[in-house]
Amino acid sequence: MKTKTVKGTNDYLPADAEIRDYLTSAIIDTYKNGGFEHIITPILEDAENLDKSEGGDNLNLIFKVLKRGEKLNRALAAGDAAQLSDMGLRYDLTLPLCRYYANNRQHLPSPFKAIQTDRVYRAENCQRGRLREFIQCDIDIIGSEAPQCEIELILTTVRALRKINIGSFKVKINHRGLLRSLLQSFGFAESDLDSVCVTFDKLDKIGGAGVSAELTEKGFDADTVARFTEFFSRDAITIEDVCAVLGENEYADNLRYIISSVNALAPTEEIVFDISLVRGQGYYTGAVFEVESVDFKGAIAGGGRYDNLIGKFLGEKIPAVGFSIGFERIFAILKDKGEFAIPGGKKKVAVLYDKDDFVNAYKKADELRADYDVTLLEKAKKVGKQLARLEERGFAFYYNKERSEELQSLGE
Repeated sequence: MKTKTVKGTNDYLPADAEIRDYLTSAIIDTYKNGGFEHIITPILEDAENLDKSEGGDNLNLIFKVLKRGEKLNRALAAGDAAQLSDMGLRYDLTLPLCRYYANNRQHLPSPFKAIQTDRVYRAENCQRGRLREFIQCDIDIIGSEAPQCEIELILTTVRALRKINIGSFKVKINHRGLLRSLLQSFGFAESDLDSVCVTFDKLDKIGGAGVSAELTEKGFDADTVARFTEFFSRDAITIEDVCAVLGENEYADNLRYIISSVNALAPTEEIVFDISLVRGQGYYTGAVFEVESVDFKGAIAGGGRYDNLIGKFLGEKIPAVGFSIGFERIFAILKDKGEFAIPGGKKKVAVLYDKDDFVNAYKKADELRADYDVTLLEKAKKVGKQLARLEERGFAFYYNKERSEELQSLGE
């Protein structure tokens, strides 16, 4: 039997689990304080739902689940690999939320403000920061097209990130409509925009030259790629730069309103326009945003508006927008910083007892639990080593009957 976890998954020791529990609790508490409501969805989704979810490259990373029993036998006999699976593990929490809303709409308010904090699965090529099982922390607002929803999501996410003390960060924002219009102005056909955006989304990884080369390899017109490259070679592209090409438009107005409102309500955090921000999922339709850590580099949260995805279930347009915190990235940052003290956490106490004194020790432990987290342990023969191990694990005190039934500091 193998003791190691499956590739791309982790075991977490008690100290790490304690940090993860704190982060989850702090984020959910902030979300609830903002009026969002917690829901739970299954990790399994129908294969058809996953395949039609416009999840971009994530659709190639779905863990598919084989049919069972006679259904599997018939699929194997048919010799068609596409028939072998009828469900899969969710790759994010957005598609499950859309199905959930479609299934439970009659029981939900409008607009509906949802919280999801749960595990998702992707068949990643494992490396640092890329797991196959990981946690996402999402908030979404369903049923409103108003840009105030984007503002509320950004501000709520900012509050959550402040609460867990992740350090300095900036919020980047773009609009899919603005980007798509700009790309069309260069000569890209509307039918090709999804493919162009998939490549453009790699800008941070492969650079401008790499993006241009990949667009050329895809067979796009040389003059179109040249216009694209010339525009995006400039530094610090502003909304005004884009409007100089497209003219003033509703997408630009939408972004200006969101940016000015966030700046007015959260002036200590920087929100900036970034025309290169794409977000990989194909279901985004409007504003998209991302939080970038200033101290540790890289995205720690992201999201956007997806007004058409729920309509795939209900046959009508249901506007929606969401923001997701990158839980695993934040956990890794806090771990790399070294010892992490959980704010407001109770000190841990070990009550040591002799074999013939368990009842009294248990009573003492109950007395202490009002102020401490208490564990009961039988006193070891070599108590010095036992106390040293307890101290290594963060236990601040212990109780020993032989010391006049007083609470003692470790090492005394």
